[in-house]
Amino acid sequence: MTSRHIAIDLGASSGRVALGTLDGGTLHVEILHRFPNGGVPVRGRLYWDILGLWREVLHGLKLAAQRGDIASVGVNSWAVDYGLLDEHGDLLNNVHHYRSARLNGVMERVRAELTDEMIYSATGIQFLPFNTLYQLAAEHPDHLARAHTLLMVPDLLHFWLCGAAVTERSNASSTQFFDLVRGDWARELLDALHIPAALLPPIAQAGSDLGELLPEVADLTGLRGVRVVLPATHDTASAVAAVPAEGTNWAYISSGTWSLVGIETPQPIISARTRQENLTNEAGIAGTTRLLKNVMGLWIVQQCNEVWKLEFADLYAQAAGIASGPLIDPDDARFLPPGADMPARVQAWCRATGQAVPQTPAEITRCVLDSLAQRCAEVLTTLEEVSGQPIRVVHVVGGGSQIALLNQLIADASGRAVVAGPVEATLMGNLLVQALSGQEAGQQDVAALRRVVRDSNELYHYTPQPSTNQTTPIKASHAD
Repeated sequence: MTSRHIAIDLGASSGRVALGTLDGGTLHVEILHRFPNGGVPVRGRLYWDILGLWREVLHGLKLAAQRGDIASVGVNSWAVDYGLLDEHGDLLNNVHHYRSARLNGVMERVRAELTDEMIYSATGIQFLPFNTLYQLAAEHPDHLARAHTLLMVPDLLHFWLCGAAVTERSNASSTQFFDLVRGDWARELLDALHIPAALLPPIAQAGSDLGELLPEVADLTGLRGVRVVLPATHDTASAVAAVPAEGTNWAYISSGTWSLVGIETPQPIISARTRQENLTNEAGIAGTTRLLKNVMGLWIVQQCNEVWKLEFADLYAQAAGIASGPLIDPDDARFLPPGADMPARVQAWCRATGQAVPQTPAEITRCVLDSLAQRCAEVLTTLEEVSGQPIRVVHVVGGGSQIALLNQLIADASGRAVVAGPVEATLMGNLLVQALSGQEAGQQDVAALRRVVRDSNELYHYTPQPSTNQTTPIKASHAD
């Protein structure tokens, strides 16, 4: 049987509307519409242009309507950011960007007030300054008093598509006020911060059918009889759903602006050690848990290239010809904010730590990629220790899976085989959760889903090499 589905993927720097055609055991993905995204600075704060994104989504849906019958549509996006709606379902204000300066010092204040033990034992979530918990703590009390409903970004778009106000489980788990063990909001944390828990909508499972497109959306797009079906709305959860793994003893790196380094576990692992290591437990599909750590990804190189304006392929090729050199800590807070001085920040770190200072774009890029690979390797070792689960294969998915140098460096630094691909893991995970959703939400056949991914993509193997300049992958159709 053949079915067609639409995936809307909103990323921090761009968005896509894609058509997925599932034909037998293979999935074909066609990107119909790409559009830019990014923060909009206003009076010292940073916002998302959420209405501009909605306009682009509608345009993409119009294009999809020209391709014949469509069964369903679903949205995924980055995590943590949200919109506040009034009692009529209207936005009260614009959607804040997680890199906004309004969050400066908020996490530290909340942690001092509630204690790390209380927060982590209830949620199992990594402490990051932009978590939704701290964003709500930064809201003006008047805004919260006027708000009726809080919807995470993809849930907000689902609300505009079909009128259903729910929060999908994977995105709920990223907020740092969701109890993954109980499967419900951690209301005691919100009560302690005087944040009204009544704002929070019901939790829904990936695969839930939210209903048909609203008549006004159908009229605007030409799509008729199309269902809105929840994917794993957190983009990393969708990407991990499409990791082409078999069996056990594997880890993943969802490699893009961020590197999400993790393993899949049947239950959350919440302990003093995972809190000490600042590991996060987030929901996956079909009741799984993603034990992972947010590691800085290609953000540093991306910001550097805002200055250099070079072709990324050329930049990585030049970096591959340079020997390993200095290292930075890519997770240091000084690399988090955007800015044209990112190359200087990398150089300043190397200078301050007594290392050779990279000068050229290729040297700086090599320094960053070496550092990212080393950091990923450290996290993989920690995950292995805290879970007791040996890691023999590392699956790299997302945009970073195309960078041969980075994949080889990860293999070398970790001493583990690396399987790279698919690039479009997030889209494929979104589409396949829609297409293979059973009669009961949250009961996807994960093995069948991943088999479709393996049969639909060309994958590449990297093995640890004595020389980190070896970047030629071995093609493989299946992961080990």
